[in-house]
Amino acid sequence: MKEYNQVTLPNYTYVFNFESDFIHQKTRTWMQDNWTLGFYYVGAYMVFIFGGQYLMQNRPRFELRGVLCLWNTILGTFSIIGACRTVPEFLHTLTHHGLYHSVCVPSFIEQDRVSGFWTWMFVLSKLPELGDTVFIVLRKQPLIFLHWYHHITVLLYSWFSYSEYTSSARWFIVMNYCVHSIMYSYFALRAAGYAPPRQIAMVITSLQLLQMVVGCAINLWAHQLLQKNIECHVTPFNVKLSIAMYFSYFVLFARFFYTTYVLKSNKKKNISASTAEYPLMKSKIH
Repeated sequence: MKEYNQVTLPNYTYVFNFESDFIHQKTRTWMQDNWTLGFYYVGAYMVFIFGGQYLMQNRPRFELRGVLCLWNTILGTFSIIGACRTVPEFLHTLTHHGLYHSVCVPSFIEQDRVSGFWTWMFVLSKLPELGDTVFIVLRKQPLIFLHWYHHITVLLYSWFSYSEYTSSARWFIVMNYCVHSIMYSYFALRAAGYAPPRQIAMVITSLQLLQMVVGCAINLWAHQLLQKNIECHVTPFNVKLSIAMYFSYFVLFARFFYTTYVLKSNKKKNISASTAEYPLMKSKIH
C-alpha cells in the first residue's frame, strides 16, 4: 500500500471554513462510541411505520404537498452539493492513484478534509432521510418493503462502516450522492405539481440498479484481495455484510423495475388493444 505522504489531493476552487476545520479523528471516535444508537433509531422508525399506518387507517390522508416539495428540495440540494464536493476527490484518486487505492485506502477521509467532511455529512444524513417514510404514512400512500428495508440497512451499515473507516465506502458514497441528486430533484418536481416524463423515473431506477451492480463488483474485488492477503482497509465481516446488502438491493430494485415499468406497460398495451378492438367487434355484431 502506498504511504499516505505520497497521496495527492485535488485542487479545489474554494474550501469553506467548516470543511477546512473538519477533524476526522473526533467524528470517528464519536461514531465508534455511538454507532449502535442506530438500532434505537431503527426501532423507533419501525414503531412509527406500523403504528402510524394503524392510526391512519380510518383517518383522512394529509396532503402535505408544500412541505413534501420543500423536503425533497432540501435533500436534493444537499445531494447535489455532496456530489460536487466528493466527485473531484474520487476522480482524482482514480486517475492519479488507481483503482486499488480508490477501494483500499481511506485517504478520502483521513487526508482530504473536503471529502472527509462530506463523508461525515453523508453518514449523518441517513438518519433524517428516514423522514421520507413519514410523508408516505401520513399521505396514506403504498409503503413497499424495499423502501423501509433500504432506509434501515443503509443507516446501520453507513454508521458501522464509518466507525471502521471502510475504504471502499468512497465508491458507495459518491454513487449515492449522484443518484440521490437526480432522485430527490425528481421527487421535488412531482411534489410541486409538475409531471416529468415517465422515462426519467425509469432512468433513476436503472441508475439505482447500476449502483448495486458496481457495489457488488467493488465488494467482490475487495474480498478477493483480502483472500490473497493483500492489504485493504476493509474488514472481512464488512465485505460480506456489504455484498449481502447490495445483492439484496439489486434483487429488490430489479423486481420493482419489472413490476412498475414492464408489467404495467404490458397491461396498458393490452388495455389499449382491447379498447381499439371493441368498436370493430361492435360493428360486426350489428
